[in-house]
Amino acid sequence: MSQDLSQLRHAFHRTPELGFQEHQTKARVAAHLRDLGLEVHEGVGVIGILRAGTVNRTIGLRADMDALPIHEIAGLDYASETPGVMHACGHDGHMTMLLGAAETLAQDPSFDGTVVFLFQPNEEHGLGAQAMINEGVLERFPIEEVYAIHNLPGAPVGQVSTRSGLICSSESLFELTITGQGGHASMPQAGVDAITVGAELVQALQTIVARKLAPGAGAVVSVTEFLTDGQRNVLPGHATLKGDARAHSPQDRAEIEHHMRRIAAGIATAHDVQIDVSFATEFVETINAPGPTEAVVNAAQAQGLDTIPNRDPMSFSEDFAHFTAAVPGCFLLLGNGTEGRNGQPLHSADYDFNDALLPIGANLWAQLVRDRLPQRQD
Repeated sequence: MSQDLSQLRHAFHRTPELGFQEHQTKARVAAHLRDLGLEVHEGVGVIGILRAGTVNRTIGLRADMDALPIHEIAGLDYASETPGVMHACGHDGHMTMLLGAAETLAQDPSFDGTVVFLFQPNEEHGLGAQAMINEGVLERFPIEEVYAIHNLPGAPVGQVSTRSGLICSSESLFELTITGQGGHASMPQAGVDAITVGAELVQALQTIVARKLAPGAGAVVSVTEFLTDGQRNVLPGHATLKGDARAHSPQDRAEIEHHMRRIAAGIATAHDVQIDVSFATEFVETINAPGPTEAVVNAAQAQGLDTIPNRDPMSFSEDFAHFTAAVPGCFLLLGNGTEGRNGQPLHSADYDFNDALLPIGANLWAQLVRDRLPQRQD
């Protein structure tokens, strides 16, 4: 099975597609599920249904499908054939592991219940899970527990790590627009240039984490863009700061927004300019439920995998949070390796998913299903 899984993963890798554009990817997933004899539903994502026995118990397993707008430089013989787009986060591997589990379970459906295989679009922008929920996936298929795997470069191959409670941060995108008075670079006293105000804002925003939140809160406020309408001898009258804020709790997230607006208002008053603030949460915090988390740890240990049951929360964000907000679930990390392309950070142009993980992840999924659903008595 592992060789076939590698070939399937490489096919996904060659044809990456961005969020909500996963047309070829969805078609390949749906065809594979149908070949396995599963019931298939296509909408914004792809849903495979595997029923066995008569027990009315249902669990969901999720994989993400979208790629990133990154030009691949890893030099693989199965490299992306789409210019400027690549699977730099391992979603090609996530899909393949889940399809491998579907094959294993379809060939030996010794469990009693229903498995819902969720192939989700547009994870990278935090939109795909909610789109599937809005489409009614949880009403049509009454999932009682939901699970997701994400590979983790820098961790040993096959090492499982997770935790009960917060596992991934929220992500909020902010934008501060400064409207001042531009003018000639030789006469700065005649106006209020937006660069000076913006520079003060950049520095002041760093005090939110350093002085407004508790030490160890795990929050991050990063200004990632500074845009102006200035020229070589023109002081800008307008500037826009864009950035990213991460938080470990809804309370800290609200505090960040509150202090950001207060700082902007104070600086605007001090310089007699207008500063407009937008703060939009793209990803909420991902919260693992105790029961499903314990189930993941037990399944990993039953597979003989090195297991960390109470890892530190991750600073990155995960669209799977929308599922765990609606249904008890667990998000787990699976070590991708420490060397070469497999050890490169997620979203790197020279990263690659580790094919050695494919049977490990597929078998872990199958173990989890058989642990969580009763065994058939026929």
